[in-house]
Amino acid sequence: MQPRQSAFTYMAFVWLAAMVLGISPFVAAASDMAGPIHHVSSEVCANCHEDIYRQWKGSMHAQSTALSDPIHAAFYEQEVGDPRAEGMVHQKSGKFPLCLNCHAPNAARDGLTKLDARPAYAEGVNCVACHTLGHYQGVEDEQGKIRYGIKSYELTDSIQAPLGFPRRLEQLKAAADDLFGGAVDQSVDQKPNPHLGEAVELNGKTIPALTMEPNARLLRTSDACLGCHDQRQNPNGVPLCQTGQEFVKGGSQVACQTCHMPVAGGYADHSMGGGHHEAMLKRSIVFDLTTQARDERIEAQVWIRNLQPHAMPTGAPFRNLYLKLAAYDANGDILWENAPGHPAKDDPQAYFAYGLADDQGKPAPPPTATRAGEDSRLQPHETRELSYAIPARDVVLVRGELYYNLLWPSLVEKFSHLSAELTEPVLIAVSERSIDAD
Repeated sequence: MQPRQSAFTYMAFVWLAAMVLGISPFVAAASDMAGPIHHVSSEVCANCHEDIYRQWKGSMHAQSTALSDPIHAAFYEQEVGDPRAEGMVHQKSGKFPLCLNCHAPNAARDGLTKLDARPAYAEGVNCVACHTLGHYQGVEDEQGKIRYGIKSYELTDSIQAPLGFPRRLEQLKAAADDLFGGAVDQSVDQKPNPHLGEAVELNGKTIPALTMEPNARLLRTSDACLGCHDQRQNPNGVPLCQTGQEFVKGGSQVACQTCHMPVAGGYADHSMGGGHHEAMLKRSIVFDLTTQARDERIEAQVWIRNLQPHAMPTGAPFRNLYLKLAAYDANGDILWENAPGHPAKDDPQAYFAYGLADDQGKPAPPPTATRAGEDSRLQPHETRELSYAIPARDVVLVRGELYYNLLWPSLVEKFSHLSAELTEPVLIAVSERSIDAD
């Protein structure tokens, strides 16, 4: 649905007034009740849902656009162009950038590409982006063509929630016991609540009416996630992200939210940890190391189990894991290691990644790959053992370290402008075994 011209004029006035008055234009613009619900900023939701907003603000959902995510921005600027410009198209196809259907769904809903034009665009996958998903239609249409992001859903103009307000029984009982026929109902929370269908005043701010409806079948199941996290292909039809297919292959009946949005204190965690979340990565893997002395060698067994119902790593194809195994002397100096350089070259069995290739079978980046390469990732719930024979002379300790990296080594070199926080590997598991001097 294209916004009316009057809505654009009104929003321009709001931003100008906000700057003159010295208040946040994000908050001012978010109070716009004239526009559609997907123009509502998460700043509005923060007025009541402070803790949830804070969790979301630190999530990758809040950093999903090319304005905020440097890795996505590197690919977006290469394949599309400026995320602050209107009328941008995918350079090779000349079509609207499909990536916006997931990374900036509110902008995609309007068919616009200037992501700083509205707070709700710049916020990426914000509150209303998820909470206006009505019914999941699947990622493939009747012709087998992939639906991307919000195209996988029937969208709504009301807030969808797991529970809503199931209070009708309370109201009926209160009315039956009340001589005034329920005219005064003390059993129902009387606090101002925009989800009951009317705008409210709160701390001097007008909060627009955001009518809430229960939708447990979507919000409490993986259907809420699969529109963006199921399967993605590049322009050549090569599979890229495949988390949904991996999930089905794993046979799990547990919803994505069980791990990524665990409930604590009665509320689901909206930080939604994933590949950028160190604690999530560390609890995704069981890692162990055993050793046995055999004459002049030490036989080492590395044991890795993927606890997840999808591949590890999953999501963007350039994410990878690798193992570093080393033997040390009494001074802590390395006597032996499985990969003096990167395991991708020096010890391929210790490198876990999904490869992409060109027509000649050589490694290729996601936008230009013409075929899938080798997939050495840990599959859903897979246990893998790696064996090593280590020269035993002077060895007192064998140590294994498992690292997670957001980018292939080649992309780390190519995107040298990215911060070390994004390019440096993250140590997610360690195991040590001491070797007897005998």
